Amino acid sequence: MNFENQVAIVTGGTRGIGRGISEAFLKSGATLIATYANSEEKALKFKEELCEFKDKLILRKFNVAKKNECADFFESITREFDKIHILVNNSGIRKDNLSATMSEDEWDNVIDINLKGTFNMTQQAVLHMMKNRYGRIINISSVGGKLGLPGQANYAASKAGQIALSKSISKEVGKRKITINNVCPGFIETELIDDLEPELVKEYKNQVPLKRFGTTDEVAYAVLFLASERASYITGTTIDVSGGL
Repeated sequence: MNFENQVAIVTGGTRGIGRGISEAFLKSGATLIATYANSEEKALKFKEELCEFKDKLILRKFNVAKKNECADFFESITREFDKIHILVNNSGIRKDNLSATMSEDEWDNVIDINLKGTFNMTQQAVLHMMKNRYGRIINISSVGGKLGLPGQANYAASKAGQIALSKSISKEVGKRKITINNVCPGFIETELIDDLEPELVKEYKNQVPLKRFGTTDEVAYAVLFLASERASYITGTTIDVSGGL
């Protein structure tokens, strides 16, 4: 798939699944804006490692959970580019705990980044894309939003919310040739699951019909398809990249 002359935004685009998606768009010719919220050092290292794409890779630091910061980002980036073609809502965190002992901060932080952040960025993107009568929005949700793993009430709620959000918004913007879909990864080899105990990793792999965890590339391929013009009649739906979970 060729994304020459297209501009894509990937939130949380410097690490993990986001990095895999960012690299895939760059290799397919897109100009890529990767956003991040915390580690300046890791973001700069990411850009250094992709120096071959330096003319097409832009970094921006802000918090997607803050509506004003999202608005400021879009105002800035749309002064630089006439059209934003693609938004990938990938920013996400986990703060696992049993629901009986989950703190208010553990609930709020996950909902704010994963769900409110998706809404904030989508709202700004839609306002821009409606003027151009074209757009592709892809949310990186999770099979956890469907399965509801123990200790992840906050995470599961946020990911299920992304799917519901896309269904509603797809009906609002379809006539403007804007599609919004979800990719639901299963267990993917990234730092997001580094804190899982080895016994739990083994147990989870046994639950996956393909008997392995996925790669960031395998998620990125699904994102690129939904972001392409070939997916013009697909909206409000979900593709699982989960090895059969």
